[in-house]
Amino acid sequence: MLIPNQYCLINGEALDAVPARLYTAKANQHARNLAQSDWLIRDKQSGKYVATVKNNSVQFLRRVAGDVQRLEAVNELFSVAMYCANQLRSTSDVLALLNTLELDVDVYAASHHLQLVAEPNMLEYAGKDRYQRTLWLEHRTKAAWQRMQRCAKQDGEILEAISGFRGYHYQMGIFQRKMARGLTLKDILSVNTAPGFSEHHSGRAIDISAMGELAAEQSFEQTSAFSWLNTFAGDFGFHLSYPRGNIHGICYEPWHWYYQGND
Repeated sequence: MLIPNQYCLINGEALDAVPARLYTAKANQHARNLAQSDWLIRDKQSGKYVATVKNNSVQFLRRVAGDVQRLEAVNELFSVAMYCANQLRSTSDVLALLNTLELDVDVYAASHHLQLVAEPNMLEYAGKDRYQRTLWLEHRTKAAWQRMQRCAKQDGEILEAISGFRGYHYQMGIFQRKMARGLTLKDILSVNTAPGFSEHHSGRAIDISAMGELAAEQSFEQTSAFSWLNTFAGDFGFHLSYPRGNIHGICYEPWHWYYQGND
């Protein structure tokens, strides 16, 4: 069974792998299997649980046609962890998603002064966020975040993570749900970054809040926690990505901090 210092998210093309014990079974018949397994394999697009892995043995949670191809995809996923863990995935993964939105990528990038953000092949477990969801971050970002959190606590400030890594498909899901409610692409782009352009894809961005404060609200600016971040976050390599009047045309986000490093 995996132990906490082995916990990571292995990020493949269509599938990802996460430590099974960190997740809850979606069907009762799978609960025992999940509890006894090392890894849970998920479909990145739908979020559905695909298989579990224990002692290098793969067990699919639902039999469908094409299991041979699915097994090859699972094996390929773990080869990524073995040989390419420290590399970034190609941004070509997101282009097909953007095509479905009929978004002119070059025009969007130029007008918002943004560029496509690559996802890491592997992310590290950084504990839980405010909502007890698993928080995944890039290796150096995780270390810097945990140091900053400890130092803030020594100064009497409790920094809560609201969100860390979010993949292309997660961001696309936001757009699909809003479009299903009747919003236009223009409406959505006024408040959400297009899939592929969010700093959260890098695993280096964290949305932060304070105890008792609503998440992702500009009122966070009025808290002592925000004042602390303004003073000290740069010492840990973090900076505020979207201040008022930023060149990206993104609304003011006092909660969104990006690890840039401070070498």
